[in-house]
Amino acid sequence: MPDNKTRLSEIIAQPFYPVHAAIRSHAYTHYWLRGGRGSTKSSFVSLEIINLILRNPGVNAMVLRKVGATVGTSVWAQMLWAVETMGLSEQFTARSSPYSLTYKPTGQKILFRGLDDKLKLKSIKLPRGYFGIIWYEELDQFAGDDELRSVNQSLMRGGDKYWAFYTYNPPKSRDSWVNVSVMEERPDRLTHGSTYLGVPPAWLGEQFIREAEFLRDTRPMQYAHEYLGEATGTGGAVFDNAVDTPLSDADIAALGGAYEGIDFGFAVDPFCWLRMSYRPARRELFIYDEIYETRLTLRAFDEQLRARKWPSEIITADSEDPRSIAELRGMGLAMRETKKGPDSVRHGIKWLQDLAAIHIDRRRCPNAWREFSLYEYEQNKDGQFISAYPDKNNHAIDATRYAMENVIRAKKIQT
Repeated sequence: MPDNKTRLSEIIAQPFYPVHAAIRSHAYTHYWLRGGRGSTKSSFVSLEIINLILRNPGVNAMVLRKVGATVGTSVWAQMLWAVETMGLSEQFTARSSPYSLTYKPTGQKILFRGLDDKLKLKSIKLPRGYFGIIWYEELDQFAGDDELRSVNQSLMRGGDKYWAFYTYNPPKSRDSWVNVSVMEERPDRLTHGSTYLGVPPAWLGEQFIREAEFLRDTRPMQYAHEYLGEATGTGGAVFDNAVDTPLSDADIAALGGAYEGIDFGFAVDPFCWLRMSYRPARRELFIYDEIYETRLTLRAFDEQLRARKWPSEIITADSEDPRSIAELRGMGLAMRETKKGPDSVRHGIKWLQDLAAIHIDRRRCPNAWREFSLYEYEQNKDGQFISAYPDKNNHAIDATRYAMENVIRAKKIQT
């Protein structure tokens, strides 16, 4: 078996070295690799698949596109390039009907399919080994997490090691299923971002660089999406000032006084409690703890809150549910009802928008981060954004408004 360690280091871009090390040591199962044009993420994955085939004799690979008709001009051509680049063309047999690559010394296969014919995917039988490698190219074209889960459950069986690769340029819309899914933390997944700026210019050519720089200078938002792989949004984001800010226990202790708010929910809508601190001199809000669950009883919430051992604060809760407020008060919590008033939603959101930054630790508060980063204005029937706020997926946003209500009202009176 040839050793490709030195060779791979010469043909993958430096930003991918840590990912290569993780793949080689099998540190993760799922690798979500986002990047813009010229980031070489697809080239990297194709090389890694060949390397994994060489190093794991019982492993086969399945390479997927959403539409089968796109296989030949994309992933098939990409894998042929990888085989040739690694100097292994004589050791692989290539067939185009259906598309496949076979490693001659062991009979291991790399198969190529589209998910527009799922029945054929389920009926595939391997002569030996198992599918230990899966590659989803152009991930955003797939239907969503449920589709990926179904495919993985069908293919990931019969072996002890698996590597699943997901390559994509993030869709513009922040609420695209890909952008939402990647926010979820899971210990067996590595997420990685790359751009053409980390690739040797000679690999891309002068014309590629010129085109990228022209777009950067003339249409910076389009450049950020196409070349930097950023989910720039559709122009309807309500909270452009939401920032993912990791906060240590020491950081939180240094913030000082805290505010707490509750948006009630149970069966369909979640119960949401948030804790945060505010620095008025710098107009910065820090959100660093949450309880966000459906079917959470008030007793269970009280137990969770007390287990956190935070210093007691007054909790401002939605006045639409006085019975729940009274019950929590009876458990010994310091409760306050919201005053709301005319246009309180608009005033509260405007106050949050005007902050220099809304710092959210997404590891501590994944749901608050998801809501603030994805929340967009309402759209009319023509798809145009209007100055209205949708009353959905905003439970953490409401809890934040309630927690900060006295500050917001004081600001309103001053102005």
